[in-house]
Amino acid sequence: MKDDVLTLLVHLGYLAYDSEQKGVFIPNKEIIEEFENAMRTSVAEGLDRVHMEVASILDYNDENSLSCAIGLAYYSARKDYKMVREFPTGRGFADVIFLPLSHSGKTAIVLELKYNQSAHSAIQQIKDRHYTQALEGYAGEILLVGINYNKEKVGKNHSCVLEKLIKPECD
Repeated sequence: MKDDVLTLLVHLGYLAYDSEQKGVFIPNKEIIEEFENAMRTSVAEGLDRVHMEVASILDYNDENSLSCAIGLAYYSARKDYKMVREFPTGRGFADVIFLPLSHSGKTAIVLELKYNQSAHSAIQQIKDRHYTQALEGYAGEILLVGINYNKEKVGKNHSCVLEKLIKPECD
């Protein structure tokens, strides 16, 4: 089923196949932008659902509750990642870091949570406080994820910003 969908997307031109890597990729800038937009939306909506399911009404509106929801929402990622909460970094603590396991070949993820601020401010905090320095021995892609929960925005409480960094190879 998954292979059929990927094959269809290749035939329609939304994806291209790389025979050397034996995988598909998005070949065009406009489609990449739409994919990134869809990912931001789906991450925020998925997190909203999990947050509602797992948090008590008494502690729903706090960062720890949101952090626990993220741990549950990404539980299946544990086969490829080690998740560390309050990870010591450049100048502070990243709320959550997903460190790829050596066999996975996955992208590292640095996640910062905000409450009643903005997802963009979470990304800026990752950069300003040099949270990626904690991944000193890691070379490759790092996904910065900023998530904000705003209790005043009815119907769209969670927002998400994703930004990709490429960390150079270590010597």
